[in-house]
Amino acid sequence: MTSTDTRLVFLPPASPAEAALHHASAAAGNVEATTQAIATLAGTLMGTAAYARILLRAAAGAGKSYALKRMVEDALQHPRCARVAVTAFANKQVYPLAESLGKQLGRDQVCIIVSRQRAAEVSDSLMKSATVVFGFASLPSSAKVFLMTSHMLERAGWPIKDKLGAGGDGEHPFDVLFVDEAWQLPLHRYRKVDRFAPVVVGVGDVGQLPPIDPGQNPWRGDPGYNPYRAWPTSYTTDDATWSIDLPAVWRPTAAQLPLWRAFYSDWDELNCVAGPGDRSIELGEALSGEARQVWEQVATGVPALLEVDGLDEAEAADIDLPLLRVVEGLLDDLLGAGFRLWKRTPDDTGMPVGEETISSSSPAGDPLIAVLATRNQAVDDATEMVERLITKYDVPEGVIVASTVDSWQGQTNGITVAIHPLSGASALDEFNSAFGRLAVTCTRATHGLLMLSRSELDGLLSTAPARPGTPLGEPGTRELPRQTHQRILGAFARGRMNHTKGRPTATVATAQSPA
Repeated sequence: MTSTDTRLVFLPPASPAEAALHHASAAAGNVEATTQAIATLAGTLMGTAAYARILLRAAAGAGKSYALKRMVEDALQHPRCARVAVTAFANKQVYPLAESLGKQLGRDQVCIIVSRQRAAEVSDSLMKSATVVFGFASLPSSAKVFLMTSHMLERAGWPIKDKLGAGGDGEHPFDVLFVDEAWQLPLHRYRKVDRFAPVVVGVGDVGQLPPIDPGQNPWRGDPGYNPYRAWPTSYTTDDATWSIDLPAVWRPTAAQLPLWRAFYSDWDELNCVAGPGDRSIELGEALSGEARQVWEQVATGVPALLEVDGLDEAEAADIDLPLLRVVEGLLDDLLGAGFRLWKRTPDDTGMPVGEETISSSSPAGDPLIAVLATRNQAVDDATEMVERLITKYDVPEGVIVASTVDSWQGQTNGITVAIHPLSGASALDEFNSAFGRLAVTCTRATHGLLMLSRSELDGLLSTAPARPGTPLGEPGTRELPRQTHQRILGAFARGRMNHTKGRPTATVATAQSPA
């Protein structure tokens, strides 16, 4: 209904928050899961366990890289492990791991192989932390950890064995092959590299976008096989595969946890290391009006959905300049007033041990704001918007960026601003109902999430034909049925704004209940 009160009211999430563990109690779950994986790997190396694959399934922001690095270090201490490889689909995934492992194990112990065409991408800090080589002739005999993309590993596996000898088993070049971001590596790429070690450890976020949309299976005669889907999904019921979930996430605020649980609804347990009150957004005093009401809601940490009425017609459902202008107005006011992100900083056990404040006038670390779009045309429009704001306020680098959702997976930022993929849609289709695309959009932020949409999302979901897909099941599609969309929307605080004559007028939202 509409109220004469012009204050924009956000109704709380329809799905109430349930009890969760926080701080060290939550983080201990990931430590225990990783410890079990390490013990299983040790038994496999010793020959007392008959596993060919070990999978650590993670939710977004679970600290999976920390778990992987711990497993690498422990594997190298095993008497039957002389050398390991770490691979992923893209260099942007391999570079930070190589740098971190080099700092952890020593530069001489860690070697990353990069093609000469990519030499300019290698940072000075990576060169200082790890041994970087651009060919097989200069492979260091002292290295025990070799990192490279899966494409490079396909070419380098046997030359490494020829030059440095076999690993501890006397047959393979490596004793363990670690695959980071495992759910982004397609099956046909995995089968080019799994031959280089007797056991493979895959670590990754099961909610990421798959490497190539696996919705259409070209192998019609075998519905259980699709070379384009993420490789771990082919082995989930295999007796030679052992898997475990990391039951805690480090990235989100405590108030965001119900949204994480909506995406990983089939998990037995999912907790949040950050506790209530551990994160906050401090808004500038000059921020006022509807913009302040919106950003105050975002600052609570609860995911916020703002539906906008009265907009001019869009070019297409996912290329919506009128709605983007609303986004620009809100960001304009926020950047003009300035803001700060505050958090309690935890130690490795999850216990808060300090504080950190980062301001929009002096950014550091991850981008403070990420504006995410789906298609390239939409992100081009968002990039132009961001560039206008940067110029207008002389915004320092690192405050605000624009990106496609696909390119931003694996990244972290303070505040996420995005347009809901179903905004303006007339039906659910393979693109706007992709599980991974919505999951990535909703799980990047450490402090706040603002999703905008044209109105009538509930009407769309109440009348749209059911989709056949399941969010995590394989084989089959990875599209969200309308019931899952409704469950996810139930984790948002929701408000409605009437945009008339170019200026927004707040209205009171009506309560929504998930179907």
